[in-house]
Amino acid sequence: MTYTENVRLALQSIKSNRLRTMLTALIIAIGLSALVGILTTLDAVKKSMTEAFSSMGANSFTIRNRGTGIRVGNSGERPKPFKSIRYEDALAFKERLNTPATVAVSVRASGGATAKYGAEKTNPNVNIQGVDENGLASQGLDLQLGRNFSASEALQGNNVCIIGSEISKTLFKGTSPLDKIINVGNNRLKVVGVLVSKGSSMGFSGDRAVYVPLLKAKLINSSTDPSYTITVMVPNNDLLENIIGEATAEFRNIRKLKTTAPANFEITKSDAVAQTLFENLAFIAIGGVAIGVITLIGASIGLMNIMLVSVTERTREIGVRKAIGANPSVIRKQFLIEAVVICLMGGAMGILFGILLGNAISLMMGGSFIVPWMFIIGGFALCVMVGVISGYYPAKKASKLDPVEALRYE
Repeated sequence: MTYTENVRLALQSIKSNRLRTMLTALIIAIGLSALVGILTTLDAVKKSMTEAFSSMGANSFTIRNRGTGIRVGNSGERPKPFKSIRYEDALAFKERLNTPATVAVSVRASGGATAKYGAEKTNPNVNIQGVDENGLASQGLDLQLGRNFSASEALQGNNVCIIGSEISKTLFKGTSPLDKIINVGNNRLKVVGVLVSKGSSMGFSGDRAVYVPLLKAKLINSSTDPSYTITVMVPNNDLLENIIGEATAEFRNIRKLKTTAPANFEITKSDAVAQTLFENLAFIAIGGVAIGVITLIGASIGLMNIMLVSVTERTREIGVRKAIGANPSVIRKQFLIEAVVICLMGGAMGILFGILLGNAISLMMGGSFIVPWMFIIGGFALCVMVGVISGYYPAKKASKLDPVEALRYE
């Protein structure tokens, strides 16, 4: 008997027990969809974060008043809070750092604002960010229309702004927003630039942000004690460690720290943040794999039970096949192939649903759509393995039935 005939017989058996087969296939589908879905989400998010960090440049570091605060469970360290980095501290550092690096200063001025132009307005989810003339470059942002802020505008706090692409589409419906006056919160600002769409990354979307000169952000800041962020972009990776050392010494002087006093600020390299995120995503991936494997173990037990029931129900059929010349190997292959076919049916549903679910979550988080070929191939291989493991004992039991006793079975 050929494999094609065995597959045909397996499909006939599955067709005669549709409900039972579909329930088993569904358990396998749920297990694989959980496994593939989680891994697809993590891969898509990792790809999005890699693109976000690479656009900012690997040769950069950031000075903040606290750590990144990335933790998994209770094993990670809590971020250390220090006193805020003041506007004057940031500008002094930018002026005094005598290296070939480029210094950018930024601050979050307000969140949940509404931008208006005429009768059009946005949802109250607009973030107002204050940046200097280097702020856009430090965040990997490019201009689609218009110009950047000048150094004098950043220090004088002019009533100008650069808006994200989503705000431009909402307020101006395809017309040019340049030199138009918009209301953002309680502020009237002249649009001098529009950013290229970048999507969202790590919960923040530059497409829904309004960027204003640094001093203007200081004047309109909704926080009583804002902390400014300093980003230093180094032209050559070979100079990175040396410039970090000079920046540390200079900022300690600005903060008036004694030689023996610990630093009350933190310096984080951009690639270190990415590495920390990727390491923490690995823990989530392990949890996802564990959930999927546990579900698949349950599915394999259920499949083995169904195959044992099938052997019992088809005892007379097995006896007839043996009586007309089928040897134990043929019977064993028939039941093994049937178990594998059921697994592949459930696996196909699970892999498809897992990819769709994983990418849907990724797109909601601002990631990109990916087709995880490795997970697809691995998922089908896993299905075959589960089918063989679950079907081997029932198939062996069927192949060892005595044909005479099998024919007498009622």
